Parts: sequence; structure tokens; C-alpha cells
Amino acid sequence: MNAWKHMEKEAAQTLARLYATCEAVEASDIHIVAGAQTRFRLQGRLTVLENEPVLPVDLVHGMGMLLAAESLPEGEDPEALFRAKGSADGAVTSPAGKRYRFNVFREQGRTAIALRRLDDHFRTLAELGLPESLMEFTRHPDGLVIISGATGSGKSTTLATLIDAINEFRYSHIITIEDPVEYLHPSKRALVRQRQIGRDATDFHSALVDALREDPDVILVGEIRDLPTIRTALTAAETGHLVFTTLHAGDCVGAVERLVSVFPSDEQNSVRRQLSLILRGVFAQRLLPKRTEPGAAPAGRIACGELLMLTPAVANLVAIGRSQQIYSAMEVGGKYGMRTLEQDLARLVTEGLVDEAVAMAQTRSPEVLRERIRTARLSRGGTRYG
Repeated sequence: MNAWKHMEKEAAQTLARLYATCEAVEASDIHIVAGAQTRFRLQGRLTVLENEPVLPVDLVHGMGMLLAAESLPEGEDPEALFRAKGSADGAVTSPAGKRYRFNVFREQGRTAIALRRLDDHFRTLAELGLPESLMEFTRHPDGLVIISGATGSGKSTTLATLIDAINEFRYSHIITIEDPVEYLHPSKRALVRQRQIGRDATDFHSALVDALREDPDVILVGEIRDLPTIRTALTAAETGHLVFTTLHAGDCVGAVERLVSVFPSDEQNSVRRQLSLILRGVFAQRLLPKRTEPGAAPAGRIACGELLMLTPAVANLVAIGRSQQIYSAMEVGGKYGMRTLEQDLARLVTEGLVDEAVAMAQTRSPEVLRERIRTARLSRGGTRYG
């Protein structure tokens, strides 16, 4: 019997209590530390709640192993995984039906846990503060769609919204390949099947190869991290499937270039031509702190980002590797739903949603952003914020 098993009941009860607390105070994250008080992230700030007890080391380890077991096939030993890797990822549902993504990890020889509370319903693009033109991605019969951004920028939430939209209106077969499965999609008009790496498949590449044998219409690949997976994803998009995926890239052009750079140099020209035919668009998103009045509590975060659509002109620029010229096409591509990061930051500043200093910290072109803000303020009658 594993040493942590005698703690299983108390571990489950403690986790249930922490979930309930998180949901009651509407925290976004729970940080469980052995030998210390648990901290909750409220409005972006880590906070220790009054009367929160110090958790013993062995109890936190038991909680960690209970969570790690969720990511494994039934009967496998989470302790062995933890010893080998030093961490475990997954997702879990609380007694109240709320979903959490977790990471159990070892620090200073002890077990620690980070939990992120996920939305318990699918929000619309408007509710997320995202452009409605993203919905165009769901209407393509095939091709590749990339959502890029840093860890914690909301990529999974955006993808969940798009997949839910397809589930609502298309009679199709959707397969998601995730690590972990964060949002659960009950089948509606579409048949949805969700596979988790580690529990249902060994890795993204093998799961994607399997998916192509399972008559899919739409495939979500949680992340394309290696050359074999990228090759297969491009092939899937080329052979009549609509493929959604994520990349860690700060902007749209960076996402395209990162995808190309994974290939050997002698293949990159042909990959560019392939992308010019199958890429449907890229959305590079960020989460920024909302503007608050001096002395007021933090107001949460708001999404922003830039959007690239593959028009014939953009497709030609992708094919010939003229990446820097793509920004110019995005600047004037508003009628196609396109926008640059600077255009969106200027919108947020002039609408009073984000402080100008916050926007300036995000831009790659401060002078361009200042000009966009000035132009936007003039068009709004000179209103100033921050």
C-alpha cells in the first residue's frame, strides 16, 4: 500500500474544503504549500484568508497524490510518476461541479500544488472581450487555425469557446487532444471525443495519428511542440480537416515564423508554401490588468490581441517569406477583421479600459502606439483616460 493512502480520506476532504472556499470568494487560483497556509489569488493578488490553517507536509503530499492519480489510467501508481518526473499535470472536477487545472510539483523536497479554477460555462467572444471575427475560424471546412500567446494568456478559454460554437451548429465529429482536458464538451450537434495525454494517449503525435483514422472533421491539438506533431497537423489540415492548435508566440508573425523554424532549413520554403494554402488565421492574445481608480481594488484582467486572416495578399507574403510586410497588411485589413496589437491597445486605452502605461509596456512599437492612441482620441472627440 502506498504511504499516502492512509491520508486519502482527509486529503479528499481538505481539497473539497479548499474548492468550496475558492468558489465562495471567486478566486482564480489556489496555491497549496506544505507547512504553510494556503493562498488564494483574488483579483490578481495572492492572499492568505483569515483562519486558513497551516497544512501538514504529509497531508499536502496525500492531496498531491490524490490529484496526480486523476491524470493516470486506473490502477497506475501516482507516487511512481511523481518520483520519476517531479511533477504531474491534470484537471479535476470539484464536488460543486467546477473544473480545475492542477500542477503537483516537488520543491525543496516537499510536495506543492497549484490549482487554476476554470470557467464553468462556455462564454461568448463578446463576454471574453474578443473580436467576433474570430467566429470566422469555425466556419472553415478545413485548414489550420493557431491561437498563440504566453502561458496563462487565455488560449484554452478562447479555443473552448470556438469548439463549443462548432459543437452548437455543425453536424460533425470533433476530436480534442489535450494535456490536460480542461473544458468538458458534451456532444450537441457534433459528436465530441476528448483524449488526455498520459491517461488516454502517450503523446500528442501518436494521438494525432490515431485521430486521422477516426473519421474526424475537426481536431483540436492542445499544443504542437515537436516536428513530427507539426508535420502531422499540417497534413491533417491539408487533407480536409479543420485543425485548431496553440503556440507560445507573442504575435501573429512570430507564430508563423516559429512554426517554419522548427523544420530543417532545406524544407522551410516548401513549408511556407504549404502554410500559404492551409493556414486560415492566427490570433495572438494577451491578458492585461484593467484600469482602476487610485486606491480601488484591482478590477481583474481584460483580453487583447492581434488577429491575422489569410487573405490572398497575406497568403502570398507567407509563401515568399516577407514576414515584416504582413504587419502592413494587418494595419489596413480591418474590413477582413484583422487588427494589430497596437490598434487593439489603442482601443483599450481610449475606451478607458487599460492604463496607457500598461499598454506601453506591451507594445513592440511605442511610437506607433502613441500615434494610434492620438488618432483614436481625436476620433472620439478628445476624451482622455489615465
